[in-house]
Amino acid sequence: MDDKNKLPQDELPEEFASLEEAGEFWDAHSTADYEDIFEPVEFEIDLPPRLGKRIVLAADLADKLSEVAKQQGVSTETLANLWLQERLVHATS
Repeated sequence: MDDKNKLPQDELPEEFASLEEAGEFWDAHSTADYEDIFEPVEFEIDLPPRLGKRIVLAADLADKLSEVAKQQGVSTETLANLWLQERLVHATS
């Protein structure tokens, strides 16, 4: 769309009174209409290291585990940890 066919845009407020107000504004507007006033930014994110280790499961096993966890009302990770802990207790005794 060229500039002469472009609809006028609402002025972007200097600040919003709340997150809800900002959300309502951006729900009704496109950031593409305000590209000329945006400035590029650079930042770094320093995330803490993940605790624990990852174990890759076969897809069908992971699906079954997720189903059982959902039935029991716990996360897949919680159920896997409980079951592995039980098994390791029996394996080492």
